[in-house]
Amino acid sequence: MTRTLAPAVQASAAARQRRLFVWLFLMNAVLLACYAAFIVIFVPNQVQNVDPAQKVGNLAIVTTSASIATIFVQPLIGAFSDRTRSRLGKRAPWVLIGASGAAVFMLLLAGAATLFWITVFYVMVMILLNTLNAPIPAIITDRVPTRSRGAASAVLAMGTLVGMGTGVLLAGYFAELIGIGYSVFAALVLLSAFGFVLFNRDFTSKDAERTPLDWRAFLAGFWVSPRKHPDFAWAFAARFLMILAYQGVQSYLLYILRDHIHMSVDASNSFAGVLTVVQLLGALVSTYASGKLSDRMHRRKPFVIAASLIMGCALAVPLVWPTVTGMVVLAALFGFGYGVYLSVDLALMTEVLPAEGVSSGRDMGILNVATTLPQALTPLVAWALISLTGGYASIFIAGIVFAVLGAAAILPIKSAR
Repeated sequence: MTRTLAPAVQASAAARQRRLFVWLFLMNAVLLACYAAFIVIFVPNQVQNVDPAQKVGNLAIVTTSASIATIFVQPLIGAFSDRTRSRLGKRAPWVLIGASGAAVFMLLLAGAATLFWITVFYVMVMILLNTLNAPIPAIITDRVPTRSRGAASAVLAMGTLVGMGTGVLLAGYFAELIGIGYSVFAALVLLSAFGFVLFNRDFTSKDAERTPLDWRAFLAGFWVSPRKHPDFAWAFAARFLMILAYQGVQSYLLYILRDHIHMSVDASNSFAGVLTVVQLLGALVSTYASGKLSDRMHRRKPFVIAASLIMGCALAVPLVWPTVTGMVVLAALFGFGYGVYLSVDLALMTEVLPAEGVSSGRDMGILNVATTLPQALTPLVAWALISLTGGYASIFIAGIVFAVLGAAAILPIKSAR
């Protein structure tokens, strides 16, 4: 009996994992499509329409406000989800809450016509999208064995890249019809989130042991001692620096095309989508293969280091070649490096957690602060650099420096190879 059941059980588990990967891809693709569409196209256009002369500073206000508001959302939701007791399991309720709330505020953001209301509604959209995003790394930690996490990380990376490309393309298409555009993204968020929960049922957590949230211990948990957990600290620093390198160009891409490459408003809206497709193609060459190869070699660090250095080199291209062609080359090289980085970075992060399985949601949320904190700082740093130098070249130089430092921060990690 055991001999006949074991293969069936294994096949069933493999089928569940494949289905989980498909829906993780879809949900992450939609999530990143929203992020990219709003950051690259919709919000910069809305801000420029309010006051073209002050667009750089005003965009910094909007994006920094949202980033500051979301810094601790993911660790909080991660901790809450660790303790959630429901028929749907620990993570699914937060996926549904985030998706539903984000969809509502997207529709409100579509009608915002002043800087104040653009900021308020954008902040709320970002808070709720982060609520949706928070359980995803914990779902991988909960439901994917260590040997398959490189593949899971690659699946999320492919979702990220496909989402970014399609998101900016869609946003460029709807740049003059922003109300319809926001409605489309709201519908996609709802479909992907509810579909994920429906087709990937988790075990109920209703009868699991209830552990009250100790706020003092929780807040203390935001401080992870570099002495006790140096690998966690180095991983945090590496991701922090890489997001700084990436975010400056991404946040101001539309204005870079208009003011550094001297494209028209309509042309820049369309070309931003072209660049994201080029970046996507470059990344697709490297993403899934890197994740699988990383699993096969049982190595993470060489891939993340190489990816960081490739992205640093890519950021040098517009400095010496500030043309449309130069931006295409930047997108292709950066996409290739970013694909390698995304495919392995999450797998590396899951291997440096201080207490895997005990507080995975909280710990992955803390690592996500390494994403949200630089997102808060980058617009202010970029605004200062542009104001001081009078151009966008300083953003590329700063990005190169941060990418190299991010690669260096991976070297001291010992618990992952």
